[in-house]
Formats: sequence, structure tokens, C-alpha cells
Amino acid sequence: MSDKKIRVMIVDDHDMVRMGLKTYLMLDPGFEVVAEASDGDQVVKLLDQGIEGGLPDIVLMDLMMPSMNGAEATKEVLGRYPEIKIVILTSFLEDDLVVQAIESGAVSYVLKTVSAAELIYALQGAYRGMPVMTGDVAQALTRGLRQRTVQGDDSGMTEREKEVLLLIAEGKSNKDIAEELHISIKTVKTHVSNLLMKCELEDRTQLAIYAHRQGWVTGF
Repeated sequence: MSDKKIRVMIVDDHDMVRMGLKTYLMLDPGFEVVAEASDGDQVVKLLDQGIEGGLPDIVLMDLMMPSMNGAEATKEVLGRYPEIKIVILTSFLEDDLVVQAIESGAVSYVLKTVSAAELIYALQGAYRGMPVMTGDVAQALTRGLRQRTVQGDDSGMTEREKEVLLLIAEGKSNKDIAEELHISIKTVKTHVSNLLMKCELEDRTQLAIYAHRQGWVTGF
């Protein structure tokens, strides 16, 4: 990495969190904290007003904030300043929140439970435009996108049955599906039986082909 310090703006509605992040980043010679904001509205105002030394390279953005949440603020900031990289730092791992944040343009989505070294790695990656996600975040993103893919279908399947169908199409066994969805193997078998009945099909291979023909999966 060059001698240039990575300029970071910290956005979080909790004073102690901002203070802790700022204190840590100031100890690393590769970073410079150039601004702080307590919510999405404030980050936009500060950027529009201008920050001494120019725009930050990275905005480290909390997700759940008053007035404008992190996903909304991310979209707003990038609409004005597309050169800024945004890293979401949050305590929340809900599937739909992960999808919203990434769709808004965030480079990475990092949980507040990560180690200091992992956070630094994520920020350095963001500076280079390289997405960094832990395994649990990547899984949440996959689940969220899968759920969105099957929305709007009128086949009479429940949302859970659609999730099971897509996992079958990915070649997952009943045991794999049970582990991924955190349900029992018996429940998976019930969903498979219901899918076969509703789709009027005879086996798992036909279910996988059905999912492919619906355009829900590719590469089968």
C-alpha cells in the first residue's frame, strides 16, 4: 500500500461506538478519520458542505439509524459521490437487510463482532474496490437473493417450499437443506412431498428441471 493514508468517515448514531472506532483507526498509520456523523442525513450534509482535505475514501456506515438508515444513506451518498467506497458495519444479519445494503452500493457488509484486524482488512479491501464478507454474511446475502427470486410466483408454493425447491435444484441433499434452513430432515421431506404434489411431478430430478424452466436457477 502507498504512503497515502486512507481517509475514513465514521457514521454511527452511538457516540461511544464512533469514539471507539475513531480511537482504534487513529492508532493505525494507514488510516485517517476525517469526519464523523450520527445519522444518514448528517453524512449527506457534511459531504455536501465539504470536508477539509477533500472527500473521504471510505464511509464506515452503521445500518440502523434514525431519520435515514444506512442503506438509504448509502444510495444517497453514492448518487452524489460515486467515487466514495462504503462499508456497512452493523450488528444485524437479517437476510433482507444484507441484500438492501449491497443493492444500495455498499462494497462490504461487516458485523460489529469482527476482530479489529478483520475490520482493517475490510477497509483496505474497500479502498481497492474489493468486496469483503464473512461466511455468515455471504450466506445471508445468498438466502436473501434466493427469497427475492421466488417472490411473485403463483404456483401455490409457500415461501419455505420455494426455498427447498431451489436448494434441490442446486443438488443439495435433504440433510444439506435441513442444515442450511435450520429445520429437521423430517420437515424437509414433508416439503419435498408437498412440492411433488403441487408441481405434479414424480421425483427430485423433475423438481430441479422445473425450477430451471421457471428461470429460477441456471446451469442445471
